[in-house]
Amino acid sequence: MGETWQPRLIALDIDGTLIQWVEGQGQDNETIAPAVKAAVHRALAGGAQIVLASGRSIDAMVPVLHLLDLHLGEQVWIVASNGGVVVRYPPVEVVHEERFDAADAVRAILVEHPTAIVAVEEYGVGYRVSHEFPPGELSGRQLITAVDDLVAEPVNRVIIRDPAATPEDFVALGRRLGLHNTEYVIGWSAWMDLSPIGVTKASGLARVAAALGVTAADALAIGDGRNDLEMLRWAHRGVAMGQAIDEVKHEADDVTAPVEEDGVAVELARWFPASRPQP
Repeated sequence: MGETWQPRLIALDIDGTLIQWVEGQGQDNETIAPAVKAAVHRALAGGAQIVLASGRSIDAMVPVLHLLDLHLGEQVWIVASNGGVVVRYPPVEVVHEERFDAADAVRAILVEHPTAIVAVEEYGVGYRVSHEFPPGELSGRQLITAVDDLVAEPVNRVIIRDPAATPEDFVALGRRLGLHNTEYVIGWSAWMDLSPIGVTKASGLARVAAALGVTAADALAIGDGRNDLEMLRWAHRGVAMGQAIDEVKHEADDVTAPVEEDGVAVELARWFPASRPQP
């Protein structure tokens, strides 16, 4: 990759990339480092399109756009729910949504983790959940709903959360069950996202790129989690955060500084450096 290349589309994960994830704090009291915000705006001024790509719901991503002041200009693109929903904002305009029948997968998981909590998104409200999630882990209201009702109709994503389990338990569970009729990804805790087959952050970004008239060859992606793997492979330049697990680092083209050291700002400065004061 020559240094003459410059990204025209910059895909940024949120948790662990733009925002430091603190166990037990969840989405409460979120902040973005000034250096990261400044770097994002230099990239915008340099002609790049900024796209936030997250496993979060639309409702949980909008506050991050506001923290970055990305709501003050033209509409921006959002890839939500690990690629299941593609949105323009403001206001919220759902451009594309993928749904699937998650009933069989959810029931198979609950056989092995009967106390796990199940959640599906409820636009503009929060989530419908089988039981309340640990504090700070979900945004919006939590509406208690029977599991059978949660998966009675096609959904864009299902969250499975078992506070008594570990991420390694869920990795082993996914391998053991196969879950061939759904995409799944494991988070930093015992958290599993289920999505339609073929739907990932990369598939959502491909839709955005097509709408913008660019391709993966024009894209820079930065992330830290297992749900970023496809996005990092898709982009011309995929960069892992410094604190990412080895599985993610090995798939990336490069590794930047950790989130607590403003890794996004470090990477963006390579392509959109801060102007130096004149002597």
